[in-house]
Amino acid sequence: MGAQTQAGGRRERKKAQTRKTIADTALRLFLERGYDNVGVRDVAQEADVATATLFAHFPSKEALVFDQDGEQEEMLLAVVRERPEGVSVPQALRGWFHEMLGEARREPDLERFHALVEGTPALREYSARMWLRHEQALARAIADDAGLDAPDTACRLVARTALETIPSIRDLDDAAGVVDDTFAFIEAGWAAARARRG
Repeated sequence: MGAQTQAGGRRERKKAQTRKTIADTALRLFLERGYDNVGVRDVAQEADVATATLFAHFPSKEALVFDQDGEQEEMLLAVVRERPEGVSVPQALRGWFHEMLGEARREPDLERFHALVEGTPALREYSARMWLRHEQALARAIADDAGLDAPDTACRLVARTALETIPSIRDLDDAAGVVDDTFAFIEAGWAAARARRG
């Protein structure tokens, strides 16, 4: 049993490393040459994997750019589900946004990444669909936390307003202040909605 567990762990680590290598290679090539000038076969060849292996990890060319899509959503939902006692949903989300800002400042290629996405229609469209999925999942998690069968207007507004903050803070010097102001607004609305529910 122990040997099987170790073997399974090695397999998972190898899969994760292969996935990371493919994604890192794809982003590097896209930034160097432009998204439309790089094909999936180019990425596979550069990453030294078969094209079938690439598609086993990423269902589309666009997905190569957003390799942390699933992890981002899981982190976002964990903010709601695993927040400390006495911390409201908006307070927990505000803390997560501040953490994200801190990490973003340490990413050397972040501006080039955003420029790549904004300058490529296929990536803009994929990104919009991705964030809509995250918004819907976040609204469901907030509803679950509030004991509701489905997201109501307040749950959807908290999720939408929170995630719509992301594009608006990319180019601002006072991004932290924008986050605080936005979430003060969200907190007031959420508290009023909870009071109305009783």
